[in-house]
Amino acid sequence: MALLEVKNVTKQFGGLTALNDVSFSVEKGEIRGLIGPNGAGKSTMFKNIAGFYTPTKGEVIYDGQNIAGAHPCKVSGMGLVRTFQETTLFDEMSVFENALVGCHMTARSNLFSAIFGSDRQRQKIAAEKTMDVLEFMGLADRKDQLASELPLGSQRALAMAISLNADPKVLLMDEPFAGMNPEETNHMMDLTRKLQDKGITIVLVEHDMKAVMGLCGYLTVLCFGSLLAEGTPEEIRNNEKVIQAYLGGGS
Repeated sequence: MALLEVKNVTKQFGGLTALNDVSFSVEKGEIRGLIGPNGAGKSTMFKNIAGFYTPTKGEVIYDGQNIAGAHPCKVSGMGLVRTFQETTLFDEMSVFENALVGCHMTARSNLFSAIFGSDRQRQKIAAEKTMDVLEFMGLADRKDQLASELPLGSQRALAMAISLNADPKVLLMDEPFAGMNPEETNHMMDLTRKLQDKGITIVLVEHDMKAVMGLCGYLTVLCFGSLLAEGTPEEIRNNEKVIQAYLGGGS
């Protein structure tokens, strides 16, 4: 059974239909590319999956449960975590402190835990977990550096570290390679593969076709809010409808 299923999702804003009866499913452990030209509905789809929008019609089935319309905090707490197009970090906090933010759902404090000391144990576990994540992402040697001082590639890696600290089962990655140079892109591709090796399922919205074709085993193509095509990178690369709609024509 698919880990994530989008079933006949339609999203309307007044008289505008941003998504029109879109269905696709994502298997556990895969890297799925969600691609299409600007305005195709990719970011709108992410927002419907992650709980920022409620579909006008249709269902979003995650791990066997319909989560359409659920609050984003509930969705992320279930293990479906979204990264954002713009790298959102606390610039004046250290790399370690930023990564620690991802633990907030598993390291909550309350009055009784503070009184009886169990909160200190939670904080210790969260700190150890954060260092493990930073080590995994290649950022441990930068743990005391301010987030604002990191180059773009390392900032994106830190954003992924924050998400990883939230224990995702599915990671929705929104244009993680935007603005990167080739070296940074290759490094981020390697990190994404490491996340897959860790057992995390990834859905990737991205315009960098080299990264998409190099990472994804299967692609879902949207155009003007509708499902245009699905297939392997090779099939999509040679699909005439995709060439016309996404690549702007040509052979």
